[in-house]
Amino acid sequence: MPELADPWALLLLPLPLLAWFLLAPRPAEGALLTVPEGVARSILGQSRAEGRARSANLLLPIAIWVLLVTAISGPRLLQPSGALPMSGRDLVIALDLSGSMVREDFELDGETASRLDVVRTVGADFIRRRGGDRVGLVVFGSEAYFASPLTFDVESVARTVEEAVIGVSGRATNISDALGIALKRLSVSEAESRVVILLSDGASNAGAATPRDVAKLAAELGVRVHTIAFGPKSVEESPNERGVVDATTLQSMADLSGGTMFRVRTSDDLVAVTQDLDRLESTESAGLSAAIYHDLWIYPAILAGLGCLLLGWRERA
Repeated sequence: MPELADPWALLLLPLPLLAWFLLAPRPAEGALLTVPEGVARSILGQSRAEGRARSANLLLPIAIWVLLVTAISGPRLLQPSGALPMSGRDLVIALDLSGSMVREDFELDGETASRLDVVRTVGADFIRRRGGDRVGLVVFGSEAYFASPLTFDVESVARTVEEAVIGVSGRATNISDALGIALKRLSVSEAESRVVILLSDGASNAGAATPRDVAKLAAELGVRVHTIAFGPKSVEESPNERGVVDATTLQSMADLSGGTMFRVRTSDDLVAVTQDLDRLESTESAGLSAAIYHDLWIYPAILAGLGCLLLGWRERA
């Protein structure tokens, strides 16, 4: 059943009638003119016809006023919405934006793509499936910072990933600070489950602490760290090559914190990892139902606008 947000606005309905009575012109005072009876009847008949025409002409302005007052009163409809999922989890994604992410050694939809392009596409899709989690985004290179605070608005976090660019945080790889800044935010979280997903395509070469030491701190805080070793080659396989991932360090970080390390060599691997993470960190849980108002004022407002256009056209005709 529709209701009004401001029913007191209906008190404005009689305002034009009140103004008509208070501001009606007074008849002119002067000498009386005597006219023959036939002429008087003719004039009276014309006056009555003109009065009926004026009354008909008033119908449109009256309808416009009623519609405007109805719109001002805020008609609305209360509609229940489905239950909102709530996982009780705070999830921070730490994304490597170091210089090596520009390498074009992946394929996406059958075409050569950079590492960053793959992460943008697959990562954003993964985040959009995290409805019910509070998700935050840390980006890191030489430095690390929160690009998106913890929020239930997963769409905004996904868009931030899609807009990520190389160079905003430097071109080195500071894994320690990335995990450290995520832990700093999660250490004050009251969520039942706190998780970090850290993706890196290189070896940590910046920061004062070691990644393993920070992973031990995560374990002490009860924060689970899943790591993704991203890149076709690893330090273990190509020790003298630059821009290859340190899978051993990422494995130890995951082990120390109770998480899982995933090895990603292709874009299909990354898609499979996000599906595995969906199973590891499921968001299926009951939530709170809510009711929202659907505003209806726009409909009488539109009709009033059309009435004004018709009134203007009629005056010009």
